This record gives sequence, structure tokens and C-alpha cells, in this order.
Amino acid sequence: MTILAKLTTRLAAVLAPLLLGACAAVPLPAPLAANHLFSDAAFKPPSEPVGAADLFTLSPAMRAYLNSPAFTSQVRQKGAQQGLVSALYQKGELKLEYESSKTRTAAETYDARVGNCLSLVVMTAAFARELGVPVTYQNVMVDYTWSRTGNLYFGSSHVNLVLTENSPAFMRAYQNVLPTLTIDFLRPKDSDEFHTHPLEERDIVAMYQNNRAAEALAQDRVDDAYWWAREAVRQNPNFITAYNTLAVIYQRRGDNALAERVFRAALEREPENLVVMHNLVPVLAAMGKTGESNQIKARLAVIEPHPPFYYFNRGMAAMEKGDFQEARNLFAKEVKRAPYYHEFHFWLGIAHWRLGDGRSAHQELKLALDTSTTNAASQRYSAKLSQLKGGAAKRKRLY
Repeated sequence: MTILAKLTTRLAAVLAPLLLGACAAVPLPAPLAANHLFSDAAFKPPSEPVGAADLFTLSPAMRAYLNSPAFTSQVRQKGAQQGLVSALYQKGELKLEYESSKTRTAAETYDARVGNCLSLVVMTAAFARELGVPVTYQNVMVDYTWSRTGNLYFGSSHVNLVLTENSPAFMRAYQNVLPTLTIDFLRPKDSDEFHTHPLEERDIVAMYQNNRAAEALAQDRVDDAYWWAREAVRQNPNFITAYNTLAVIYQRRGDNALAERVFRAALEREPENLVVMHNLVPVLAAMGKTGESNQIKARLAVIEPHPPFYYFNRGMAAMEKGDFQEARNLFAKEVKRAPYYHEFHFWLGIAHWRLGDGRSAHQELKLALDTSTTNAASQRYSAKLSQLKGGAAKRKRLY
């Protein structure tokens, strides 16, 4: 998860602050010494264990499931690779659901029966490893999907995993290419056409730790966020997203000098990282480095004139002014470029309702419900739909 946080900010990113997750494709400079990046004394000890030692650990319940008649029957009929997929995700007994509010370990995901994209990847990989099925992780090279929590903006990248058929050694000697099966949660449209970049397991571990940092920050648990981000940097010094998250945390704590140092360390590795550049702008301005801040801002305006939430924020300003037609047009632009983000549909529906178009309002609120990724959002949109259907919207505001 990357963070793009606006201090006025899954896999993930933060912008001013923006949080992002990505892998560099070029050789990177040696990581800075830890004492140049970390400030342990400035933060309280974490309120929870911080680490990933049990990320892929199977619980007793998971092992029991592997030995259950239903699961062993699937594996016996279809082989370990296809049997695993059939048992877990093709109307299997688990009935797993997508839920983005928390990144979980394999055991936590199995126990809760819900998880975000990364959690489901981790749980599937844990089962596959236990069955001896080789696993490869991939970063799918698609644009970040942006969302927000309060004044934090989160950019999520997309990862999937590939299961390779575990053929006997004597068969592998005669096979040039082993059969593979790609497991992709929330598969992007036309994703077969996108390039992929292989990830190591330490990348997945760092993504998990970075997500936990971003989630803690969204809950205003800044001390916990620091320790998770610190561990992500320590785990994988080349994971730029974690640098960005760590710097955003320093910015939240009011240590702009240290935030600048970490942002610059990230830019040494990825000079064109737009999220880091966005986040560095207000830090430099707060430190009185107005000239350099304006230079970066001007450069960003050329590279990315309409950043994430650009039309949405303008639409919200139009709503406050009572210009609902302009708001509707602006929200529609955000929906067009991010059709699976629930909040854009919700506010487009509200704009339609304020303009007297109840039918379009209902359609957009239904889309908001369909694309919501947390239980809290789903409950909110269900309630609004009930208001609209029951005629309550005629008597009171929907928001």
C-alpha cells in the first residue's frame, strides 16, 4: 500500500502524504545506514507485535482443512495445483470474501474468511507451500487505484501469484515449460495484456508490513505506524513505498527535516517517483525552501496535471457552493477514470439526487454499494439506498 497524504493522505501508497507500492527495475544505490533513516527514540514502543515471522504460518485449523475429506478429494481428482484453487475459490467450502480494511496473515485470513488482495495472495501461497506447489509472485503493471481515509490518500498496486505444477523430477527433465496457473483476485480489465514484474517473497513481506503501517496511520496510531514502516524498510531496503510511508509518518509527527531526508533517499533510488515528489513539496515549503518546493510543483504540473482526486476535490468544492451540475460533471470524470472506486459513485449519485434525477441517483448508489470494499462502506450505502427507495430522500438529505 502506498500513501499519498494531503496534510490539509492497499498493496498501497500515501501522497502529501501519498503511499505507494512498487518495485524498481534498475540497479539501486546501497541503502542508507539505519541511523540516518530511523528515529526510534521519538516513538513509543508498539502496542502490538511488529514483524512477519508468522505471515505464512498455517494454523491448526488450516492443517485440519488440508487433511479434510473434501480437500483431499479435490487434490486427488485434480492434482495439488488445480485442486487447491478449486477447494479455495471455486465455490469451495471456505466462501472467502474480499474486504480491504485490514491486511491479515495467512492464518488470520483463513479464520476471518475475508481479506484484501495481499491477504488472499499470502493465504494461497501458504497453502501451496504446504502442498509442495511452487509459487511465483508478480506485480501487475497497472496504474495505482486510489482511495482515501480521512485526509490520507492511498494508492494500491496489483499483485497476483502463479502456481506451477509440481511434476516429478523425471518428468521435468522432458518438459521445457511446466504448466502454470495464475491466481488473480480483483482481476483488472484486460489484465492479460499488462506486463508483469516478478516479485521475491521479501517484497511480499515488505508490502504486508507497509500495509500495516498505512492502516495504523489511517487510525491515527502514529507510533505503531512507525514501527511497521521501519520494519518494512529494514526488511527490504529497496522497497521505495516503505521509504515514502516512513517519511509521511515523520511528517505527521512534525519532524520535517527527517521526512525530507527519507523522501530524498527514496528519490535517489527512483528520481521520477511522482508520489514521493508530491509528498516532498509541502515538506520543503514548511521548511522555508519555497523555491525548490515551487520547482517540483511546477514539474509535477507538467508531468501530471490532473493527479488522483483532482476532479473529485473540485466536485466537492462545487457541491459546497451549490453548483450541483458542475459537481455532477466533475464526479463523472473521476468515475470514468476510476470506475471501481465506490466513493466517486456515491457522490455522483448525490449530485444526481440534488438535481432531481432520482433514477440516476439510485443507479450510482447501487454501484457504490457494489464496488465498496469494506463492511462499513457497504452498510453506509445500503442505508442510503433504503432511504432513497423509501422516499426518505424527499424529506431529508442523503448525506
